[in-house]
Amino acid sequence: MEHDMKFLVVGLGSMGKRRIRNLKALGYTEIAGFDLREDRLDEAEQKYGIKKFNSFDDSIGSFNPRAVIISTSPKFHMDYAMPCEKKGIPCFIEASVTDCKRISELDQRISESGVIMAPSCTMRFYPGPLKVKELISQGVLGEVLNINYQTGQYLPDWHPWEDISEYYVSDTETGAAREIVPFELTWLNDIFGTPETLACVKAKLSKMDAPIDDIYHCLLRYPKNILANLTVEVISRPYATRELRIIGSLGELVMSADENCVRYANTDSREWIRHSLDSGTMEAGYINPEEPYIKEIESFIEAVNSNDQSKFPNTLEDDCRILEILEELEGKSNL
Repeated sequence: MEHDMKFLVVGLGSMGKRRIRNLKALGYTEIAGFDLREDRLDEAEQKYGIKKFNSFDDSIGSFNPRAVIISTSPKFHMDYAMPCEKKGIPCFIEASVTDCKRISELDQRISESGVIMAPSCTMRFYPGPLKVKELISQGVLGEVLNINYQTGQYLPDWHPWEDISEYYVSDTETGAAREIVPFELTWLNDIFGTPETLACVKAKLSKMDAPIDDIYHCLLRYPKNILANLTVEVISRPYATRELRIIGSLGELVMSADENCVRYANTDSREWIRHSLDSGTMEAGYINPEEPYIKEIESFIEAVNSNDQSKFPNTLEDDCRILEILEELEGKSNL
């Protein structure tokens, strides 16, 4: 492994700092950061000892990175990915919730240039979804019939060190609940296929000081006539919620964050068979473990080193299709 690879992290907010930690956990030390905010540049320099740049062009020209990690607000992802592609620089791009047209344009460009572009799909690296995928593929439930899934966390708890008005989750276009719908669909679609959108109700139920819908109820039909009800909200408190229940022709499966396990029972074994999940390593102030994010960046690096897009499990085409599904759902909302 080339531990002397040089990485530029664009955007040094919560996710940018996490990605620096990911790289360091994998043994990489040649890291630079670019941000328009001096306070974030100074913090990243002091915490992680990285080189800092307040100009994107300078960071590319002077630092000459082997790869770029784009951790800005979603609405700016393509502003950095597009020029990187022109220069032949591979990019990892955090989860997107907007700009489908430009994502599709970039996808067309890389089909000709071959530059690696890795859109984030972090949930595919989480132990819970991985275990669900494994058990479904083993057929422990028989035919999957119905999926009920609720995930959420009180938005002000996402970044307790800053007000929600200070970052993109309070923006209508990139609002927190809206962002999490494609975030979750990325791993659900990986297991069950591309769904048909049936109905959606989205609304603002709380008195949170942001012009965003704080809950999405999505009704989907996956291939093989699998019905799915996906609820994404940012109002659960005091604890985060992640509860999945799948009903099959032979049994039931539950993924529970509260129990930190995936369990199932079926007609062959009426007792619940439990698979405990690794809690992972938690960075102070963060709500999710580091390990899935480290594995995701490791997968990106493998794709870059082998110059093989297929080494990373998500594509820009997949991302764009999921954003189209989000728009279809929103078009069917009746509130």
